[in-house]
Amino acid sequence: MPKGRGSCHSFARVMSLRERTPTWAKRLVPYAAASLVAAPVALRAVREIVAKSAHAAVPLDDAYIHFQYARRLAEGHFFSYSPGDGYTSGATSLVWPALLAPFWALGARDVSLAWGAWALCFAAWVALAVETYRLARPLTGRGAALGAAAMVLTFGGYVWCAFSGMEVLPLAWVLARTARLAADAGDEPDARTRSTTAQLALLGLVAPLVRPEGAMASALAAAALALFPAASAASRRRARLLALVPLLGPALLPALNLALTGHAASATTTVKWLVGNPYYGSWPSLVATVRANLATFFDTLLDGREWSAVFVPTGARPFAVAALLAIPLAGWSRGKRWRAGVVLIVALGMLVPCTYLSFLWNRLRYLWPFAFAWTIGFACAARLLGDLVALFSREGEKVAWLAAGFGAGALATHLSWTIDDLAGSASGIDRQQVALGRWAAAHLPADARIGVNDTGAVAYFSGRRTFDVVGLTTPGEARYWVAGAGARYEHYERLGRASRASLPTHFIVYPEWMACEPVLGEELHSETVTDQTILGGQTMTAYEASWRVLGAADRPEEPPASEPLDELDVADLESEAAHAYVLGTAVETDCVVLSTGEGERLRADGARVRRASDEATLALRPGAAATVVVRLASSAGATVDVEAEGERVATLEVGETDWDERAIVVPARLASPHTRLRLVARDEGRFGVAHYWAYAGGATPLGDRAAGERPARPAAP
Repeated sequence: MPKGRGSCHSFARVMSLRERTPTWAKRLVPYAAASLVAAPVALRAVREIVAKSAHAAVPLDDAYIHFQYARRLAEGHFFSYSPGDGYTSGATSLVWPALLAPFWALGARDVSLAWGAWALCFAAWVALAVETYRLARPLTGRGAALGAAAMVLTFGGYVWCAFSGMEVLPLAWVLARTARLAADAGDEPDARTRSTTAQLALLGLVAPLVRPEGAMASALAAAALALFPAASAASRRRARLLALVPLLGPALLPALNLALTGHAASATTTVKWLVGNPYYGSWPSLVATVRANLATFFDTLLDGREWSAVFVPTGARPFAVAALLAIPLAGWSRGKRWRAGVVLIVALGMLVPCTYLSFLWNRLRYLWPFAFAWTIGFACAARLLGDLVALFSREGEKVAWLAAGFGAGALATHLSWTIDDLAGSASGIDRQQVALGRWAAAHLPADARIGVNDTGAVAYFSGRRTFDVVGLTTPGEARYWVAGAGARYEHYERLGRASRASLPTHFIVYPEWMACEPVLGEELHSETVTDQTILGGQTMTAYEASWRVLGAADRPEEPPASEPLDELDVADLESEAAHAYVLGTAVETDCVVLSTGEGERLRADGARVRRASDEATLALRPGAAATVVVRLASSAGATVDVEAEGERVATLEVGETDWDERAIVVPARLASPHTRLRLVARDEGRFGVAHYWAYAGGATPLGDRAAGERPARPAAP
């Protein structure tokens, strides 16, 4: 057979085979190719995790929160965290535990559930690479788009998160697919099918249930459906009505929370978002904190230093900024401005976590769902570089390929470090939180209720009820955690007055995080891990809870022998609200627990310290003098002027003390049911306040100094 004829025959056979290949098989080809690249990295990551921990393990305690919710779902309980509890709003994702629950139902118990999470995350990781390629190609051409997909597969942040057991990769895929479909809609609105229209609506609806940041996908889907309807008038009307569906997505979780808890905001939002935080939520504080976070993002994280060093090459900031700027330039040069706008919006979504209090936690996992858009930006920069070279040489296309490949190669240089950190972090969680959870299962009573500040592994492995002091998985606790240790202590006093049964019987906490030493009783067991940076502390300890101290400091040491009129318990949030207490320029670390005495004489009180001034309203009897006893503290001593209704009534010399009480006389002419009392430090001094008590009558003669004399104190225990 002539050579030419044989070649034609072979080509015909190949084309015939391709035509006979089912459509679904053709669609799998890109995913198979991406899987071949990702599989060696995944196998190495899994192998090192298992080698380090001797079994499957995950590097974040938060993953076990999802596992616990998944187990409870599989057991028939709708987002109830502990046995006997109802719905809680601590699940940042409703979708992720729901996807994991079938694995539990099919028998994946204990750490085996991690394999199910890894399988789902691997699939999302591969699909993310494919969507990144499809989103990038109209902007960058095939070669640079392949480079963007390769960067997704070699980026350490995605590798780490793929085996963290968390929902980072599923969210990234939802964002990427929604962005790609929205971009396609703008490029060719008349080519959009019913299937893609339905996908846009569904993705926009579901995305916020994967994580709250998925609201960005809802906005993109709604915009695409509204701005680019199909050709026919009827279809345009339907599409615009359909654009309302994605907008329902961000409202679903708040509506569910409101219906089941009475609060639209989730516990996670209360704990982690700066907006609404009592210390950072005011406009000046919010602006200052976000500005500082943005500076850290651009100056440190983009440059591959400190928190991002394990994932990003040092000195990467110029390339990252160039990538961001290249997106709109590529869109303009290639006539794809809408697509470029979509990619740019997603890339800038990485700034959203700059509004979180927990901006740098958990290996920056809040940032990485948006990272794929930055790889597209780098591919756009490679494309523009290739176009520039093409003006002078025929090698422009090759330069674009090489530049994009350089980006993937640079990220790949950090994979060994990333996987080492991943395996080491999983081992650290396993040796500490998981070990304590297993210890609790073996040694604590079945009816124990464990107070925890890392709630995942202890709840999941112990099978005991938990009391989440952070408030993510125990309703009502989040606002007290955010307020500080003193507020938590005062809250426990209120709970104890109602019913001691509502309080934990044990604690498994980092004592320095808990910062409520008087309620930590006998130490039962601890786990110390010194070779980790992912943990909240080197030592986590199990204690019996000790509640005998609650209420022991509810009265002054020497109360006046007259009728009590009012009481302001500072750091008690309810008491502060009732007395119009002025928080001022405080932070959560200024809300502490003061204590005095030992053993049976131990007393404790929540306090606010490092105060330049302290102001509140007390209910005094009109036209009658009153005595106000105030419990104070100072780390370096302070001179404090006391004002009632703006008039100075006393000056207190507070020594270097952790616990002191002084009596102040408010004259009759200043007394009323709404007497405004203000303490002001002189000469930039600082003091702390724990309690105010008001009594009828003047206990000491009125005078600048005499009114500030301290009452007699009992002998020290």
